[in-house]
Amino acid sequence: MSRYSKAYAHIMMRRSDSNVPFDELCGLLLRLGFDCRVRGDHHIFTMEGIEEIINLQPKNGMGKAYQVKQIRDLLLKYKLRVED
Repeated sequence: MSRYSKAYAHIMMRRSDSNVPFDELCGLLLRLGFDCRVRGDHHIFTMEGIEEIINLQPKNGMGKAYQVKQIRDLLLKYKLRVED
């Protein structure tokens, strides 16, 4: 199981959304094909064909719980999966 598959599984398990490393979230979104632009500490992810814009900010090196939930909902809505 690749690093990104583990990150995907961790997010989808719905356990402890506040314990997902920020770098894991960013890496997963990039692996899924999102484009990233950075302004200050805001990492803004967009993808062609997806209406929503994901705006992430780190909190002590971790993703914020509500942002992890937003990512999970987006992955489910658009049926995005990590290809190994």
